[in-house]
Amino acid sequence: MLTPQELRALDDWRFKSRMPSRAAAIRELLKRGLAGEGFMLANDGAKSQDFGVISHNGDIADGEADAG
Repeated sequence: MLTPQELRALDDWRFKSRMPSRAAAIRELLKRGLAGEGFMLANDGAKSQDFGVISHNGDIADGEADAG
């Protein structure tokens, strides 16, 4: 639930950014926020085993899924 002020801010950003819907605007803001915090999107076809703490060569993983 959003307050009227939050909804107004979302709609203002949505229209300024030419987003087609509130849902699209929220998804874009979430994507930007997560990326800003260092979270990466999974590559298509990525498996759970691709998201380990230790990489396949024994080093600390860098956080990006390797779809290969």
